[in-house]
Amino acid sequence: MTTCVFSGHREVYQSGIEARLDAEIEKLLQTDKEFLFLNGGMGQFDSMGAGAVRAAKRRHPEKCITLALVLPYMSNRLNMDKEYYRLYYDQIIIPEELDNTYHKAAIQFRNRWMVDRADTVIAYVCRDFGGALATVRYARKQGKSVINIAEKKA
Repeated sequence: MTTCVFSGHREVYQSGIEARLDAEIEKLLQTDKEFLFLNGGMGQFDSMGAGAVRAAKRRHPEKCITLALVLPYMSNRLNMDKEYYRLYYDQIIIPEELDNTYHKAAIQFRNRWMVDRADTVIAYVCRDFGGALATVRYARKQGKSVINIAEKKA
């Protein structure tokens, strides 16, 4: 099984990102038959990643593709929007290791938890600061394959 994580800025300012995301997922799908996509659900790039995985699941019913939302802590939004989460995600994971983590640090620890389980990180990082950059740096330090689909700044 191949595990992939999405890591990107909350806002996506560049055009063509969805097409690049679809293309990278298609390439990845040629490498295995079973896939787990871990998504933090925190912003526009995560939303694009989830949408691209759902589209890939429709295009490739022969593949075992699972889309999991990984939350840093329990949230009432799970109860408020149950139908949304049932419709859009195959699994919801709240890592036990994060139970006693201070809530402001929990997102960073959740991101590292996802990277630790991943083979590949598909990223959208075009700024030299922020949590997405920290996650990509951590992934590279761990020897993970990182595919950054952001256009480089001139």
